[in-house]
Amino acid sequence: MTATGTGTRPVPGTGIRLTAPAPGWSIEADVVVVGSGVAGLTAALRCAAAGRRTVVVTKARLDDGSTRWAQGGIAAALGEGDTPEQHLADTLVAGAGLCDEEAVRTLVTEGPDAVHRLIRSGARFDTAPGSEEIALTREGGHHRRRIAHAGGDATGAEISRALVEAVRAAGLRTIENALVLDLLTDADGHTSGVTLHVMGEGQHDGVGAVHAPAVVLATGGMGQVFSATTNPPVSTGDGVALALRAGAEVSDLEFVQFHPTVLYLGPEAEGQQPLISEAVRGEGAHLVDAAGTRFMVGQHELAELAPRDIVAKAIMRRAHEQGVEHMYLDGRHFGAQMWESRFPTILAACRSHDIDPVTEPIPVAPAAHYASGGVRTDLRGRTTVPGLYACGEVACTGVHGANRLASNSLLEGLVFAERIAADIAARPAPEPAAARAAGTAPASAPRTPLPLLAPEARGAVQRIMTAGAGVLRSAESLARAAAELESIRREAAEASAARATHKAPEPGVEAWEATNLLCVARVLVAAAQRRTETRGCHWREDHPERDDGSWRRHFCITLDADRAPALHTTATAGFPPTADDGLPAPASP
Repeated sequence: MTATGTGTRPVPGTGIRLTAPAPGWSIEADVVVVGSGVAGLTAALRCAAAGRRTVVVTKARLDDGSTRWAQGGIAAALGEGDTPEQHLADTLVAGAGLCDEEAVRTLVTEGPDAVHRLIRSGARFDTAPGSEEIALTREGGHHRRRIAHAGGDATGAEISRALVEAVRAAGLRTIENALVLDLLTDADGHTSGVTLHVMGEGQHDGVGAVHAPAVVLATGGMGQVFSATTNPPVSTGDGVALALRAGAEVSDLEFVQFHPTVLYLGPEAEGQQPLISEAVRGEGAHLVDAAGTRFMVGQHELAELAPRDIVAKAIMRRAHEQGVEHMYLDGRHFGAQMWESRFPTILAACRSHDIDPVTEPIPVAPAAHYASGGVRTDLRGRTTVPGLYACGEVACTGVHGANRLASNSLLEGLVFAERIAADIAARPAPEPAAARAAGTAPASAPRTPLPLLAPEARGAVQRIMTAGAGVLRSAESLARAAAELESIRREAAEASAARATHKAPEPGVEAWEATNLLCVARVLVAAAQRRTETRGCHWREDHPERDDGSWRRHFCITLDADRAPALHTTATAGFPPTADDGLPAPASP
């Protein structure tokens, strides 16, 4: 391994793209935002307000992303006696030594004002009884009540509602039911738009292109790389895979947060699983085993409100000790009224599976929840590819380190989306399309199509990742996962090469998603193999201790000429610059 502290710009592109038909239609914009969660819609609204022609591309409907599923809330130092410094301290502890402190300081200092701007945009948070003050609760890792929530446990749905209404009121152009395929770049390696496939009938159909000198990735997570996850079906790592094919660096993919309390539906349960928000523990619910024993007491000073990685590991250890598959979350002492008013969504989800939290403990087990890593960015959201930005779960800003602090994700999407928009607005207005076409930077050379996976390979990738790179990892399990993923990749390449005698998968959404999942899975496993320590939500049973001397640093990962992950390490826990284009930093929003 070599350490690097420089911001050397990589060679643009990797020479690969997804196998897909040539674009049959195109539109022009100044900015294209890919994703419609809190990060994407905030970036789009701010860019449009700055006078930039903005197009929003989203994989399903505008309100179908990960944001709407966020139950707990949004963290910020809003309460009396709380300060950004205290929020900073809690975030750094949860991040297990790998947070970029400058990024965290940016988050916690700009966060409160960003939340108030969100409220002015129409979001309605719950207030304390008889008051107009925002009601605040606690979650794991927080020493103070600083979590603002809405609809009891429907915070994400309320934020999504407010932002979608604002986008529609502003008349932003949107392309729904569209899977982004690849980044377009010019001969200088600068972003020039994206290709995408629109599913179903609409203004556009099939593969097309949006030409724009700025692209903002806000595509959410990659939880569907595992068999069981809290993520919606659209979370297939498309943004990270696109960025890798475009030559961008990604970081910290080994740090996948497994939410400790997901409703346990049996060993064969697959796909999106119901989340039991950390706010339930924040209000006083206890983790217990089948005998009713509280096993978190004495494990950590915050007991059930310890950081998520600690709680998830404690649940797994207790389950292994007792030879069972799950533990229980006991909130029976809340009473029916509190469950119905404070946690109506969770109550309904449990009852739909014949579990009544009012009268019985809830069976819970960890499941894949959040990617702390992603496409590496600086404090302006810029990636290592000029003109390509990233924010929200798809990005790695350095805020989360080795383990995200509860409810920091919505805040990160909000704060860094505003910073991206400020950076774009600070740049000279783009030339009209005709002038750009007559310029001196022609389109980049054609890329080699990437062999596609058959849609049924998706399940195989998920099973491999769950068995080999789940909550508990080892050199043996990761080596087995790497070999099995390589076998899937090789079979796809052989089928593509022998198309005349073998039927290769046809281009389409299911094949593209499976191919993206394989891409991010291989990178995740490569990073997890290299990090021979236990840190945050990366748990190596063969290396159970944290090793700051060797591993208090990040991996910066690209795809090499053979399309395999190429890793190098940073010199410190901070990130090197992504690029230096000589432009002054924009003013804070």
